[in-house]
Amino acid sequence: MTAVFARTTFHDALNHLNDRQLLRELAYVGGRWVAGRDGKAFEVQDPATGATLSWVASLDATQTSEAVDAAAGAFLAWRSTLPQARAAILRKWYELMLAAKEDLALLMTLEQGKPLAESRGEIDYAASFIEWYAEEGKRLNAESVTSHLPGAEMIVRREALGVVGIVTPWNFPSAMITRKAAAALAAGCTVVAHPSSETPLSALALAGLGERAGLPAGVFNVVTGDAATIVGRLCEEPRVRAMSFTGSTEIGKLIARQCAPTMKRLVMELGGHAPLIVFADADVEKAADIAIAAKFATSGQDCLAANRIYVERPIIKAFNEAFAARVSRLKVGAGLAQETDIGPLMHERAIAKLEEQVTDALKRGAKLAIGGKRHVAGPLFFQPTVLTDVPDDALIMREETFGPVAAVTVFDREDEVITRANDTEYGLVAYVVTENGARQLRLARALEYGMVAINRVKITGGPIPFGGWKQSGLAREGSRHGMEAFTELKYLCIDTAA
Repeated sequence: MTAVFARTTFHDALNHLNDRQLLRELAYVGGRWVAGRDGKAFEVQDPATGATLSWVASLDATQTSEAVDAAAGAFLAWRSTLPQARAAILRKWYELMLAAKEDLALLMTLEQGKPLAESRGEIDYAASFIEWYAEEGKRLNAESVTSHLPGAEMIVRREALGVVGIVTPWNFPSAMITRKAAAALAAGCTVVAHPSSETPLSALALAGLGERAGLPAGVFNVVTGDAATIVGRLCEEPRVRAMSFTGSTEIGKLIARQCAPTMKRLVMELGGHAPLIVFADADVEKAADIAIAAKFATSGQDCLAANRIYVERPIIKAFNEAFAARVSRLKVGAGLAQETDIGPLMHERAIAKLEEQVTDALKRGAKLAIGGKRHVAGPLFFQPTVLTDVPDDALIMREETFGPVAAVTVFDREDEVITRANDTEYGLVAYVVTENGARQLRLARALEYGMVAINRVKITGGPIPFGGWKQSGLAREGSRHGMEAFTELKYLCIDTAA
């Protein structure tokens, strides 16, 4: 919905912000807060209640190019800034984020719907990437090459690429900004970021804190508005040297096609369809706890969510009982409500997709252990659901599931489950639960995934290379590898002959 911009807020919970300046409704371009042309704006709603949170500036293609102008104009000075000086600004940004954690978490829960405890955790997680890259940027150093030519000294160095376009999703509205932007900024690049129009407030609050931290004008820009308009312009702009995107594989392919004429560097964190494999030697109670954490975090709206749960036959009955009992205790409600485990989904399309997947699985012979319907809490809530005996040809076993629905099935042999787990176009993360050390190593090698978690769920963070195989993405985010896409290698050959 588009309307003439008016700086008005409607949601009572926003009165609990300690720092009202963190609620921004204008885009951030070239160090200025910018309205949409002719006052154009779009509505941001609380998915738990449907109430209006704000109207945010909707920028057009020309204004997007102006953001690229600002980033390109700031690039040479930012690239030339000493890494230690860039690090000091990033460190200040990190400290300001932590100091504002309660306000940032409140904004995130209101616009995204996730439980407040999860939002607090995401702010810590998001800030950790800024801290990591503040230090890692100092180590983007040269390497010496043993010369094969007489009288020549050879050096290979990494240099900042240029302007980086960033496109982020609604499910992690702060962490996806910082994981990308901190790496690019630490490398000496400048950034034009486009957050999801469903959750722009988190990105704009981060821009405000970045301004306070001392990021120079034009170094970090946030362009809000229609995705097709803004992203399309970023893709066609030759001055944008790289595009970093997190979202669906379908949209990732579209962005890749649009970037092809200008040969941009691409960083893509795309869809996932994670298997969770539980072997008979596992502790059933521990395995059920792992399955809860792997499936239901962020209300199941996570590319890392365990979408297919394979359990070895000797423990399938015990696992199903333990898992369903835990699912039955999950609390559904608004993210601000105390003890909420499962919040609202982002939009009606997600609810309809879950209904389609549940109906299809039951028609194909799956059994409904618990849940399976919309929840009485509101139109965007769905009951935490467990399907058992789910056949491999069910939609839910082939398509990414973005919601609180778990599909459980049985397996008999290790080689069989490896084949079934790998039988997907996705390859982001896989989970394995087994106490057999040799099997842990075999599975880690055999599973065609960029990340494998064994006997645990939490594996991500600043030091690790996040990313997937096959159609789950390109390049990596986090770790020292997360800076590679934002740099160019330059080889120097210096004559040293007397």
